[in-house]
Amino acid sequence: MSCRYHYDVIVVGAGHAGVEAACAAARLGARVALLTANCDTVGQMSCNPAIGGVGKAQLVREVDALGGVMGRMIDATGIQFRVLNRSKGPAMHGPRAQADKKLYQMEAKRVVEETAGLELRQETVEDLIVEPVGVPGPGRPEWRVTGVRVRGDAEYQAAAVVLTTGTFLQAVMHTGEAQTPGGRAGEGTTAGVSRALEHVGIRIDRFKTGTPCRLLARSIDFSRLDVQPGDEDPQPFSFLTARIEQEQMVCWITRTTPEIHDLIRANLHRAPMYTGQIESRGPRYCPSIEDKIVRFADKESHQLFLEPEGRRTQEIYVNGISTSLPRDVQDAMIRMVPGLERAQVMRYGYAVEYDYCPPDQLTAALESKRVGGLFCAGQINGTTGYEEAAAQGLVAGANAALAAAGRERLVLERDESYIGVLIDDLVTKGVDEPYRMFTSRAEHRLALRHDNADRRLTPLAARLGLAEPERVERLAVKSAEIEATLATLAARRPGGVSLAELLKRPEFGWAEAVAAAPELAAVSREAAGQIASDIRYAGYLALEREQIERRRQQADRVIPEGLDYAAVRHLRAEAREKLARVRPRTLDQAGRVSGITPADLALVLIHLEGRGGL
Repeated sequence: MSCRYHYDVIVVGAGHAGVEAACAAARLGARVALLTANCDTVGQMSCNPAIGGVGKAQLVREVDALGGVMGRMIDATGIQFRVLNRSKGPAMHGPRAQADKKLYQMEAKRVVEETAGLELRQETVEDLIVEPVGVPGPGRPEWRVTGVRVRGDAEYQAAAVVLTTGTFLQAVMHTGEAQTPGGRAGEGTTAGVSRALEHVGIRIDRFKTGTPCRLLARSIDFSRLDVQPGDEDPQPFSFLTARIEQEQMVCWITRTTPEIHDLIRANLHRAPMYTGQIESRGPRYCPSIEDKIVRFADKESHQLFLEPEGRRTQEIYVNGISTSLPRDVQDAMIRMVPGLERAQVMRYGYAVEYDYCPPDQLTAALESKRVGGLFCAGQINGTTGYEEAAAQGLVAGANAALAAAGRERLVLERDESYIGVLIDDLVTKGVDEPYRMFTSRAEHRLALRHDNADRRLTPLAARLGLAEPERVERLAVKSAEIEATLATLAARRPGGVSLAELLKRPEFGWAEAVAAAPELAAVSREAAGQIASDIRYAGYLALEREQIERRRQQADRVIPEGLDYAAVRHLRAEAREKLARVRPRTLDQAGRVSGITPADLALVLIHLEGRGGL
């Protein structure tokens, strides 16, 4: 007889999505099992040892504002902090931090182990346990998950399961002609979960991703490289971190050369992406060096960033040269880079192909439409990036706990968070390449800055039970400080014009305001930055609020969950198929489904009004 274990929520996979999912579910009071094939790789950075960047930093700050752990972990283990896009407006700023890779991993494991209600267990999941729900109606699940089976004749039973399997589903690694089963170097793969998903009718497709080689630092001539230091005033990611105390390390910059490009062109016949050995698509915005040479044939060089993987290791990550070329080509290519003539390769680059489930099969709560209680987050949903994974993990884990407790699901909207944009894009439009977050994807990015994520989302987190008391108290203090400061700015009127009005002018900054009202020097840097941005962009923010209100009026037109699109007269067959598959919650969301026209929406509206659906 097999062993049986009972929990409220089971999270499968302990990467960046799994850690956030398990911690979020536990914070909501669920008893959680976090299952991973290796307890020593919790939170491992499989590729670039960094967190944040343009678009991605907003996700990290929002995860933190909702009580998540990624921001605090990078603050504790970062070795270089920089704000990207400083020359642009605050909505485009992108804080980024290099991590001490192993230290970050150890911190993630510590956080998981110390979270009340959460148990970390080393298990390999081989199957899902599901049961039919009877006769399902339109838009209702056909199955319900009740647990998972693991290797070794044991079962874990729970009301909700979160899959955060990363790149490990039927994964194959490629380095030149060589192919090896595995989701990342040194680790295996699994096929059981893919088979279980196909059994319940969930569609599966393939994507690929890649990673560059790593070099031995003492074999590099750093005197020939440009130094890239961190910021003098490093900014933390977490709203709970007062300041970054640890000493920062430098990174370095070099470039490829025309000779390297010629070498790569001469060996494209050995590159898996160009021989047909790899047929799946990879991330367009993080291309391999082979892709760069082919797609940007007119460019004579590409920047390479040499980034240390930690304080106590000689390993250097070569950002910008992801590749699956054969080993001998990688050796020759690296030694043609200025400063790397004697470089020793510690790990070779490779590409990995893996299964994912197209995300239009999920609800906005990241719950499967076919299997009730089954949630998915991270690369299994066709995304790329630690930050995208963490954001989905938090939402999926919170909703798994809410589902297990019979509570209403958490759904974040596009106008209140980048996380809402991310999830809405996934479940409404689907993906045809690994999805990466950019500021351009958010139509209300002036309002969704990284610096005000706590003011936007922590009150919601507090209502749900995701935010700890310290976070709520800090926000209250900050909000009071902002209100008092705004009153001072409105009252002080040098020359008959208030300081608030003067701050709208490009030439008048916070330093000038402090000179006019010295008491403002006591305002915290964080509050001062948000006040200045809010005032300077007040007009644009007002326009955004008007747009949001108009959109919400349309969003209020709810589409009944079980609507039979086959009964909508004159609706095109393509529209029926797509709307029935996506199951949009509102007319607004329906309008974002790929291929749906205004005429299709009009027919759905006529049908709903005719049957009293609105």
